[in-house]
Amino acid sequence: MNPQAPVRAADDAWLTAVYYRFHAWSGGRPFWAGLFTLIGGVPIAYFPYADLRLGNVTIAMATTAGSGSLIIGVLLITLGLALWFQQGIRVFAGVASILLALVSLPVSNLGGFFLGFLFALVGGALALAWVPGKAESAQQAKAEQFTEGPAEVPGPRDTETAYATDTTAHADGGRNSAG
Repeated sequence: MNPQAPVRAADDAWLTAVYYRFHAWSGGRPFWAGLFTLIGGVPIAYFPYADLRLGNVTIAMATTAGSGSLIIGVLLITLGLALWFQQGIRVFAGVASILLALVSLPVSNLGGFFLGFLFALVGGALALAWVPGKAESAQQAKAEQFTEGPAEVPGPRDTETAYATDTTAHADGGRNSAG
C-alpha cells in the first residue's frame, strides 16, 4: 500500500475512526473541565459511605454529614456531564464546581481526602478558562484580506487613506496644493 495514497474512512480501522470521531466531538466543548469535575465528584460522594475491612475489623468512614457529601458529589458529577453536553453553561458550571469543592472541605472528609477537592477545583478553573474556538476559515479569510505574501505579513497598500484627493495633504508626496 502506498503511504501517500489518500485513505478513505471505510478503509480505516474502526478504532481509528472512533478516535477521530471522539476527537472531533471533544474538540468543540470543555471536555477536560467536565472530566475533572466528574472525577472530583466521585471521591467526595464515595468516601463518607466507604468501609475498609481488615480481617474481622471494619473501619467505617461515615460522618454525620453523609447526605451533604452525597449531594455535593452528585452535583459535581452532574455539572461534569453538563459541561460535556451544554457548553453554554460553562461559566455557571465552573463557578458552581469551585464553590462546591470549597464547601466539600468541611462537609465531606476534607473534600474526599483532598482528592475530590483538587479535581473539582481544577475542573471548575478549566471550565472558566475555556472559550469556544473560531472557525479556521474565518481566521484565514481575515489573514488573506490584508496579506499578499506569506501568511501574517502585511503587503503594501495603494493609498494611505481611501479619501485621498488632489487637495489633501496625502496626495502629491505630502504637499498641499490648495492655496
